[in-house]
Amino acid sequence: MANPQTIKNGALHSVYPFLYGFDFDETDMDNRFASLLETHAALFSKTDAKLFSTAGRSELGGNHTDHNLGKVIAATINLDTIAAVSPRNDTKVVLISEGYPAVEVDLSNLGKVSSEENTTQALVRGIGAAFSKRGLSIGGWEANTTSRVLKGSGLSSSAAIEILCGTIFNHLYNEDVLTPVELAIIGKFSENEYFGKPSGLMDQIACANGGIVGIDFRDGDNPVVVPVPFSFSQHGYALAIVDTGGNHADLTPEYAAVPKEMRLVAAQFGKENLRQISKEEFEAKLPQLRATLNNDRALLRAIHFYSENERVSSMVTALQKNDFPSYLALVKASGESSFCFLQNLYPASNPKEQGLSLAIALTRNILGEQYVARVHGGGFAGTIQAYVPLNKIQSYTKSMETVFGKGSVTAICIRQKPTCCIAE
Repeated sequence: MANPQTIKNGALHSVYPFLYGFDFDETDMDNRFASLLETHAALFSKTDAKLFSTAGRSELGGNHTDHNLGKVIAATINLDTIAAVSPRNDTKVVLISEGYPAVEVDLSNLGKVSSEENTTQALVRGIGAAFSKRGLSIGGWEANTTSRVLKGSGLSSSAAIEILCGTIFNHLYNEDVLTPVELAIIGKFSENEYFGKPSGLMDQIACANGGIVGIDFRDGDNPVVVPVPFSFSQHGYALAIVDTGGNHADLTPEYAAVPKEMRLVAAQFGKENLRQISKEEFEAKLPQLRATLNNDRALLRAIHFYSENERVSSMVTALQKNDFPSYLALVKASGESSFCFLQNLYPASNPKEQGLSLAIALTRNILGEQYVARVHGGGFAGTIQAYVPLNKIQSYTKSMETVFGKGSVTAICIRQKPTCCIAE
């Protein structure tokens, strides 16, 4: 098992590049993991522990398509949640995340506890239940975590915790028998059934898998996942996430309206999701749909769905062919479709707050002909994603931070390693 001294002696140096890409400080990472282990010893009186790492994710294309069984291209990134873990001899899980109250769950009860809804306890219990339903082993463990996955940034800090907990059960008690996609399905089950959030599966897959993946959700329970080996940094670009500081409060109706309106269109064909209707069927019935629905925004969002699905396929193909210029053009088109047709850059209820629109406009001004940017995540507030030439990332960051504040720009790169135990 790992201990602070082995970390400081360089035990993880060969692992870091697969977790953190081209841009990391070796000493900073040594100190981070050593501190995690020191905290573990103070909390649990254990002088050594196993180390785990699960990353956040970034959606690269397929904005608001997964909930209608669409296609997505996403990537595991170099910002992660790490945990020091020791097994227990009972059925209790103790999880202490930096900055949050301790979580304790007794796995002798795997039934849903209604009072736990919307809590981390619910997620842990649901993950344990999913393992048990599959006939897999579960047992107690104690862990402390710290995270660099930016909370509220659209990088899926919550999905990272779900996948991390699943990875711990998988490694400690099941010899890593489950694949990243299977861990993602377990995470979604827990979030849907125990936590009480009707999320899709994209976040969990992208956090679990490692690298860039194309995901087809036509069969929602059995998505097709295609790895796409590619490095933006090797092509001279950084992927920048810009946090505009928008307020996510009271935006639930805005988010909920997107899948609802897409499904309103699908219902006119007697279907539940747009993926069950061809683009040609939709276009042929468009005049009738406009008269019946009396909702042009729903139609525009359906148009976005169909064009975005086609774009994702083209984005995957472009990267597979090493055609980065075509890929960047498709990213820009994705951003424009989200802005014009999906309409998720600012809330209709508060058009004066347009941080995402402003960030994209400033990115266009700063980068000129090299401008490539799009909304990141669910939208309406929060973050944008920009592809920035490496030789301009410092000047871009400085310019954007004058408007959105220090620390608002985070340059990220692709992480190749899936969720895993990185040190015994």
